[in-house]
Amino acid sequence: MTPRWHAITGAPSFTTWVSVVLMGLLFAAGATAYTGFASTQVVLNLLIDNAFLLVIAVGMSFVILSGGIDLSVGSVLALTTMVAAWLLQVAHWPAEAVIVLVLLGGAAFGALQGVVIHVFRLQPFIVTLAGMFLARGLCFLISVDSITIDAPLFVTLSQTQIPLWGGAFLSPGAVIALAVLGVGLWVAHATAFGRTVYALGGNEASALMMGLPVGRTKVAVYALSGLCASLAGLLFAFYMLSGYGQHAQGVELDAIAAVVIGGTVLTGGYGYVAGALSGVLVLGLIQTLIAFDGTLSSWWTKIVIGGLLFVFCAVQRLLSLKKAHA
Repeated sequence: MTPRWHAITGAPSFTTWVSVVLMGLLFAAGATAYTGFASTQVVLNLLIDNAFLLVIAVGMSFVILSGGIDLSVGSVLALTTMVAAWLLQVAHWPAEAVIVLVLLGGAAFGALQGVVIHVFRLQPFIVTLAGMFLARGLCFLISVDSITIDAPLFVTLSQTQIPLWGGAFLSPGAVIALAVLGVGLWVAHATAFGRTVYALGGNEASALMMGLPVGRTKVAVYALSGLCASLAGLLFAFYMLSGYGQHAQGVELDAIAAVVIGGTVLTGGYGYVAGALSGVLVLGLIQTLIAFDGTLSSWWTKIVIGGLLFVFCAVQRLLSLKKAHA
């Protein structure tokens, strides 16, 4: 291989650009094979339908960059929809108070997991797995049935279409998700907290010797993930206008897949928050292609995503080995 090729494949952004290229190829394949696939609204629908996943993926990016993992986000999303629905429909709380309460609750839930991970030196996988079961179980303590939401603010946000060019539109949820991505980019790449997250994921012992606030950062990362999961729950509630304990089954794995496909390394310290967007869009394009085909089972989505995830993990491992021997 040429030195130039070595430099390209060794760049931190290499796998992120691979996901962007893959996204372009999937879109080109759909536009060639199916009439109407390349329309502006089909592209915007990728953001509308996956706004909640993008928000979760942004929070998950910080967790993975710090060298951790958060399996509780899907259950926190479901719990958020259930708490919001119960407070709105049964307790008759004002919608604004419900929104503030569930966001604070999600952040507190994540922070608690971060405290347990840091103080007791436990593996994030085990702690957040326990959090996943806890949050999902709490959903069914509230109600085993779906609770329909008819609060005016939620209905308005669900039905509002923000007009763009040529009759196309975006939903408020998609705009919020893009705003979260923008804030995430700024926090990760332009603040001391973001630099500490990268240092923590690169080598926790070195970060400690450098005097960085490792414990505080670790708790903050999981609090941020919980906040993003609860915000995603609100977006999901706007989208579905219901709360249900079975909402978002397996979405934590979709978020991890989106982050990894977007170029963030699972071992931490390496990747870009922007990759969350390309990863989510790749997953959305796969679902859309299968929907346009009409003859394939929806399970093919999981099969294709699983194959892509395997390939990206293998590529990341090969690149890390190449760096180690460089």
